[in-house]
Amino acid sequence: MEKLSRGRSSAKKQKEIEILGLENGIKPPQAVDIEEAVLGALMLEPDAVADVLDLLTADCFYKESNRKIFSAISSLARNHAPVDIYTVANELQKEGDLEAIGGASYLSELSLKIGAAAHLDYHTKILLQKFIQRELISISIGMQKEALDDTISVDDLLDNSQQKIFNLADKNMRRETQPVQDVINEAVDDLQKAQLRSDGLSGIPSGYTGIDSCTLGWQASDLIIIAARPSMGKTAFVLTMARNMAVDYKIPVAFFSLEMSSKQLVKRLMISETGLGAEKIKGGSKMSQDDWNTLNERLAGLAASPLYIDSTPSLSIYEFRSKARRLVATQGVKLIIIDYLQLMVGPPELRGMREQEVSAISRSLKAIAKELDVPIIALSQLSRAVETRGGAKRPQLSDLRESGAIEQDADIVMFIHRPEYYGTLEDPSQAGLAEIIIAKHRNGAVCDVQMKFRNSEVRFVDITDTSLDNIGDYMQFTESRANSQPDFGAEIEEQWQ
Repeated sequence: MEKLSRGRSSAKKQKEIEILGLENGIKPPQAVDIEEAVLGALMLEPDAVADVLDLLTADCFYKESNRKIFSAISSLARNHAPVDIYTVANELQKEGDLEAIGGASYLSELSLKIGAAAHLDYHTKILLQKFIQRELISISIGMQKEALDDTISVDDLLDNSQQKIFNLADKNMRRETQPVQDVINEAVDDLQKAQLRSDGLSGIPSGYTGIDSCTLGWQASDLIIIAARPSMGKTAFVLTMARNMAVDYKIPVAFFSLEMSSKQLVKRLMISETGLGAEKIKGGSKMSQDDWNTLNERLAGLAASPLYIDSTPSLSIYEFRSKARRLVATQGVKLIIIDYLQLMVGPPELRGMREQEVSAISRSLKAIAKELDVPIIALSQLSRAVETRGGAKRPQLSDLRESGAIEQDADIVMFIHRPEYYGTLEDPSQAGLAEIIIAKHRNGAVCDVQMKFRNSEVRFVDITDTSLDNIGDYMQFTESRANSQPDFGAEIEEQWQ
């Protein structure tokens, strides 16, 4: 567990908890005898001080005199001074607290109450548990006060409450240092599992052959940013990908849409799944009986797929975290998609400071991906610099909008570029071709992947798809790729040796 920091003043929170306990006839959570045993052990076992200081603060002690003693021990340890009964008494004397804690006689009493030194770790955990219980009581008292204050909006109230709970939970997570041998064993286990896979991937398949060949699948705990200018097909790209994973591979996927409603997303899926066309699915033209039969037949797989859609508008990062945790725990979700990052709401204290807010959202998404051990794919807008750039108008990392932290936090940054949109397509026979530019790949090769965008079906398909309108496009692509990048395949293979 990481070191727990101070919130409001200990004395004020302690008083509130005691009053609440008296009103309900219940003693606040405490273990004074354990506190005394821990302090006695620290003064007699100096080698244990460093370990305990990584876990406890003075606030973790319920009794005020014990808090003062632990503060003195902490001060000595930070100054690399020896810790024993005499040095602690001297430190308390300098702070004017020696008499307040009961004098040197109390310190001597503590030394007699020490248990087995081997139990110190267990005793420390008990103190942490009691402290967390008291913190939860304090948070609930604060929530009650804020809930009675009509000047605080309900949205801010929910955000503040969730943030306090999440912060407490984060601080209660113990992250152990591991010997390299243990980590190697885990990595070898992952490698053995990957060798047993027939698709040659080590992560979650996207359903796009070209992208999977470059990324080897989406890797657990990665943050993937997919960025493009408006109307490039960002939503169509990830929605088709979500469909591929959920329908073809039966992989549970969560899709958080902050821009479109659930019904709009599903209608897009219905268009691409059935091939009936937008005018029919949206009700612009009549459906024949054959159309209805096609609709029912082709939607069966989609309806039974583990795809979960959340269209909460202005979703806060705290609410997203709560929902993502629940989906991973209850539905076994293996991948999360967010459409799109700039529509999320960051911490309340950063509102009005857009760059810092987006940076906080980006950092939080990476932390959540690591915590839940699932890939998170977040769409992002690009700045207008792409439009003013000459030539092919290919996007680059500096075009990421509103915060450089997005580029820094992401494990993979991908751009969607369609030359046809800008009128820079030299060969008319290549209409619909799109470039997926992997501009940053923390654990692999960067590359460009050619795909095809079918505007009538609102979806992207592999350029190797035999149902493409012009199969010659693929032949032309492979020939040009072989001529321009003869070592492309070898480069990817070398990255993963």
